Amino acid sequence: LAFHTIPLARLDPDFAKRQLAVILREYYMHPNGQIPAYEWSFSDVNPPVHAWATWQVYEIDKASNGEGDITFLERIFHKLLLNFTWWVNLKDEGGNNIFGGGFLGMDNIGVFDRSAALPTGGHLEQADGTGWMAMYSLNMLRIACEIAIEKPVYQDMASKFFEHFLHIAGAMQAIGGDKLNLWDEDDQFYYDMLHKEDGQAQLLKVRSMVGLIPLFAVEVLTPDLLEKLPQFKRRVEWVLNNRPDLAGLISRWYEPGKGESRLMSILRGHRMKMILKKMFDEEEFLSDYGIRTLSKYHKENPYKFEYEGGAIQVDYNPSESTGDMFGGNSNWRGPIWFPMNYLIIDSLNKFSDYYGSDYELEYPTNSGQMLNIKDASLAVSKRLLALFQKGKDGKIPMYGEYEKMQEDPEFHKHHLFFEYFDGDTGKGLGANHQTGWTGLISEIIHQLYGKQES
Repeated sequence: LAFHTIPLARLDPDFAKRQLAVILREYYMHPNGQIPAYEWSFSDVNPPVHAWATWQVYEIDKASNGEGDITFLERIFHKLLLNFTWWVNLKDEGGNNIFGGGFLGMDNIGVFDRSAALPTGGHLEQADGTGWMAMYSLNMLRIACEIAIEKPVYQDMASKFFEHFLHIAGAMQAIGGDKLNLWDEDDQFYYDMLHKEDGQAQLLKVRSMVGLIPLFAVEVLTPDLLEKLPQFKRRVEWVLNNRPDLAGLISRWYEPGKGESRLMSILRGHRMKMILKKMFDEEEFLSDYGIRTLSKYHKENPYKFEYEGGAIQVDYNPSESTGDMFGGNSNWRGPIWFPMNYLIIDSLNKFSDYYGSDYELEYPTNSGQMLNIKDASLAVSKRLLALFQKGKDGKIPMYGEYEKMQEDPEFHKHHLFFEYFDGDTGKGLGANHQTGWTGLISEIIHQLYGKQES
């Protein structure tokens, strides 16, 4: 629903805003703040993307109408405060700003069914759960800042989410001593951590989308924004000057004529480079048609987890699921999913806003070709668009062997919106009416070509 509102906002922003509001109404939202997950299990946990979608719809509406709907932002913000508190109270088992969450929309991407009790006992600390909450904090921070321009009292809420993000980021940065860390120095990647009942802990070294999600926690505070919020600016400055442990989590960039911008991100410097290196590697995550959910590395190197009573193997499956988890009808072990790719593109654009056009990286990895972050983002977008376009062989990748969709004059120009896509061939898989997120292709087209046409 949240992803669906992004392309809808360009057609009917009022309808998109109502869609975001309705799921937070009293007859949907639990009194404790939980948002229902899906029709067969309301109490499961989906990624907290509602605040992100709210800000996206607000910006699209503002660009279209010339002014922002602050009333809409404020209405959503109050309900999301309840939901954020629910997450903090129930999904941070150790009280250390490292989050679990279970399902989180990713079906069988991991070693276990994360919605069920673990066969080993104990509990998981999830790199994706923690990354989602860092992203949620920054989304709420940005919304609070926007409202505070008109209603200064919201600067207090901006400060609250600013510091909450820093504590989550600090927990994920923890290095050395007896602190456990979701970042693996050997592989230069984030993994889930299994805490066993006997007190031992181990990383579950599956190179999956779980380790890319910390990329989503990124926001840039511009000098112009901070000047409009003097109380919040003072709090930011106080933290920078008096909390060196937290100040080290904020990158500062001075640009003549524009002043000093601040980058808040879990991934900065070395870790950002290492994650992007894997993500842009065609032997790992980068497909001809977008970013895979599981690294192709596991095709030749399956991950094996053994425990008392059994063993589990995770290998690369670019299309339909080969296991029976979640009924065997869904697969996150290799295919391309649009919502995750769209969030990657959005995050890359924010990094680009901060680093500018001079910061370059190798794309694809090991190609010798250098691109700035913005151009790399556009290159990923074009790979996603290639799913819908005729290739050199004259065929549309997502239709595979479906000749009627390839050739029939009444069909081949009327696209389906598949649930997910084969990580190697681009063939459309799952439900073929998943406009709820694959419809994001319209927004990608707008970002690629809309400004040229206008």
